[in-house]
Amino acid sequence: MLAMNVMKWCPNSHLSATHKMTQLHNLKLFRSTHSHLRSLSTQSSISTHDDVQVSSSSPFSGLDEMMTGFIFGKKKATEVAHSVWMNVVWKGDLVVDATCGNGHDTLAMARLVADDAGRGRVIAMDLQKSALESTSSLLDRSLTSHQRGLVELYAMCHTKMEDLVPSGASVRLVAFNLGYLPGGDKKIKTESETTLLALEAAKKILARGGLISILAYVGHFGGREEFEKVRSFAAELPVDNWVCCTLQMLNRPSAPVLVLLSKK
Repeated sequence: MLAMNVMKWCPNSHLSATHKMTQLHNLKLFRSTHSHLRSLSTQSSISTHDDVQVSSSSPFSGLDEMMTGFIFGKKKATEVAHSVWMNVVWKGDLVVDATCGNGHDTLAMARLVADDAGRGRVIAMDLQKSALESTSSLLDRSLTSHQRGLVELYAMCHTKMEDLVPSGASVRLVAFNLGYLPGGDKKIKTESETTLLALEAAKKILARGGLISILAYVGHFGGREEFEKVRSFAAELPVDNWVCCTLQMLNRPSAPVLVLLSKK
């Protein structure tokens, strides 16, 4: 109502002096109220996680800009995934990279969990020796020695991730980057059967409030079938405990699809 009065206010000569004074009072009141609301909106909120207080202006900081970029074709699905992780993973968390590939996801995870106390851990795995070598090289070039020491690399199938997680530990994030190793042998790729087994394992070790992030590449042979299996797996998760969604370009059928499974 105040805004409507402001829009109508103007110094027309035919208005009475009383009317003008009333409108001017409303304008000042609106400006004062608007200034107060802006002040409140910029105040940081305090969240607590594992006895660590973090100041943040929004629980989804940076995600709105990233999503806008994706919608208008300026950002990739991988960038959106990393932005989502930033709003899930905390310093000192334990996370799992189920398919480390060339190491870009592993690197992003290491930077998210690294803390001065050295509590954060990244468990990363891949069946291909070349993938582990590529990941290790990237981490060595990109991280400090302290951060690098938080990452454990294993030559192992992602179906065995439970064997690598300490008993009783809570995993905040499990990430999958499906398909073949970029720059590697395209005949060696993830398969629907093992991916489903790995998702079952991820479901067991994931903490409440955690996330399973899956980037499915549907453009290569077998990729579409694997995505459909993943989607069916997600669709069957109980709504009381899970929130599941996909992010997909409808007019680019070969573009990778981001699948996010959030545990309540």
